[in-house]
Amino acid sequence: MTAIDALAETDLLQLPDAVEAAPAPRRRTVAVRVGEGAGAVTIGGGAPIVVQSMTNTDTADVERTVKQVADLARAGSEIVRITVDRDEAAAAVPHIKERLLRQGVTAPLVGDFHYIGHKLLADHPACAQALDKYRINPGNVGFREKKDRQFGAIVELAARHGKSVRIGANWGSLDQELLTSLMDANSRSSRPLDARAVTREALVRSAIWSADRAREIGLAQDRIILSAKVSAVQDLISAYRMLAARCDYALHLGLTEAGMGSKGVVASSAAMGALLQEGIGDTIRVSLTPEPGGDRTVEVKVAQELLQTMGFRTFVPLVAACPGCGRTTSTVFQELARDIQTWISASMPQWRETYPGVETLNVAVMGCIVNGPGESKHADIGISLPGTGETPIAPVFIDGQKAMTLRGPAIAAEFKGLVAEYIERRFGPSA
Repeated sequence: MTAIDALAETDLLQLPDAVEAAPAPRRRTVAVRVGEGAGAVTIGGGAPIVVQSMTNTDTADVERTVKQVADLARAGSEIVRITVDRDEAAAAVPHIKERLLRQGVTAPLVGDFHYIGHKLLADHPACAQALDKYRINPGNVGFREKKDRQFGAIVELAARHGKSVRIGANWGSLDQELLTSLMDANSRSSRPLDARAVTREALVRSAIWSADRAREIGLAQDRIILSAKVSAVQDLISAYRMLAARCDYALHLGLTEAGMGSKGVVASSAAMGALLQEGIGDTIRVSLTPEPGGDRTVEVKVAQELLQTMGFRTFVPLVAACPGCGRTTSTVFQELARDIQTWISASMPQWRETYPGVETLNVAVMGCIVNGPGESKHADIGISLPGTGETPIAPVFIDGQKAMTLRGPAIAAEFKGLVAEYIERRFGPSA
């Protein structure tokens, strides 16, 4: 018996459970319905994890806000939040909603309220009705004796209009009375915690206490979502573990200021990925700082990619491509991978209607013969392009089997045609 044979004789059934590559079961939460009709979204209760985003336009500018909400929704944002910070913004909300519906954009709209939300909702009943959800920060809804009264006023309006509410505690605007009280108690303790731990505790208590208070006022639990946002990865993980252990409210995940570019993507993915793997989180937002004049929809794409790469949802076909090395100084495989990805992204709005299930497609575009054939076999359809100095032939694998070999200068165009044929055959009306 060879060494390989001996390894193969190992009883797979005796291997430890730790080899199973699967996330923890989803934490059980109370489902919350946001919106009405065709655009309604369910958060929590075992529903798929929801992607949401936020505009950065002046909400009073109806035209620009409508365009950005529509862009975000069409990119895949299932809920879109807008700022409602003054009378002009509140007055614009029903017009924004009306225009969006005329365009067929039904993603629920969330109003983000700070300081004077109670007044804006009371003074603009059309705004209160047009919004699908209100977002309240208990740290800046009011101060001292006004806090409970103003918080209560928003909650009462939400209950009256049948709206859901996200109670979003935030590290940067935490209830200072609560924080001071906990800090004082901690200083008297025989085993005091560090300041960050006390702040996390204050954040979690603020969110849960506010949610319980909302229920006392008359808002049902199936109308309440909680969040406890911070800007540091480890603090976010700790805070949400604490929240998850102490309540069964639906939870919204997100770093409050993730940052710009790769830093923001990595930080958000690291923090939310760890929590999602533990079964924590019902809806997410990747709060990326955009480049000046940059594309706001990037945060939606990152959120979708996070959920899809972790295996929680499928949104678009995946294109696997090797990173390249000294064997692949030619850029042919890079260009083909880019072209296929761009083509798929541009085609998805139509494909969703024509080819149900196409989002589960896996395509591989590999750059040389080392790992190319093997990786291509694992995809639904894949190609292994020749590396630098290799014979200019490219085997194509379909459903794990070698289907053909492409040769010559038109390899890229021919493979794109094969992908289109595969999609029609597998996902088309006659499939």
